Amino acid sequence: MGRSRNARRDAAATVGVVEETVDGGLARLVPDPDRGRAWTLSIDGAPQSHVDLDDPAYLSFEYQRRLGHVIDLAAPPGKPVHAVHLGGGALTLARYVAATRPRSTQQVVERDASLVRLVRRELPLDPNARIRVRSTDAREGLAKVPDGWADLVIADVFSGARTPAHLTSTEFLDEVRRALKPSGVYAANLADGPPLAHLRGQIATAAARFGELALIADAAMLRGKRFANAVLVASDLPLPIAELTRRAASDPHSARVEHGRQLTDFTGGARPVTDAAAVDSPAPPPSVFR
Repeated sequence: MGRSRNARRDAAATVGVVEETVDGGLARLVPDPDRGRAWTLSIDGAPQSHVDLDDPAYLSFEYQRRLGHVIDLAAPPGKPVHAVHLGGGALTLARYVAATRPRSTQQVVERDASLVRLVRRELPLDPNARIRVRSTDAREGLAKVPDGWADLVIADVFSGARTPAHLTSTEFLDEVRRALKPSGVYAANLADGPPLAHLRGQIATAAARFGELALIADAAMLRGKRFANAVLVASDLPLPIAELTRRAASDPHSARVEHGRQLTDFTGGARPVTDAAAVDSPAPPPSVFR
């Protein structure tokens, strides 16, 4: 009897695996057996990114699809934007912007210089893409972005599997606001589990600095049933709630969009986080990556 499809896929995934020690730990690039030139990046066992070199508009991870919706709706279709990515990984979202919004100008801030070298070598960028990568701390790199330059700032920064404390505060969001155009959009990938204290605090922090908020997350996470990722979206202009809701609901792993009074109620009286009180986001339970 032949091996099962899952067994064949597991065997195929061991062929061509690239492993290299980077500043953040052991990086592994594993080929996707279902897509010709696609790879998954993990660091110390924690999945970080999936990228398809033949189809950079393809987003596999749930949270990246949700951030993709934000990118799609941040400006009219195909219009070039100025984008800042805090956290690079395999540069998946920067590649996505370049593919869906040609002639966009982008800055990626990724502290792990050895990871950047690995990704550039094994998963090279399109030479025509206007993507500049800086190897420095996310907040320090953000401080170098000119005032009012960005249409979009995306925060997807994890040290190990936790967001560093200094990227969770009102002072950090003051830097985000400074770099954004008045019409700009901020989006953050947040990871949390029960009792969701970190997530509630991040919503309250964003509400202290932006006029409009939305949260994209699956229902089980919002009910405090599982550790997962949520995408927080913020702007001073009205957000495209109806279209975000439609897209999130139609994803392979559907999600809800919370906003307005419901989102305020969800925070449960959480207070904004300042630099003085900020802590790293919680570590995921080991079962998350099994």
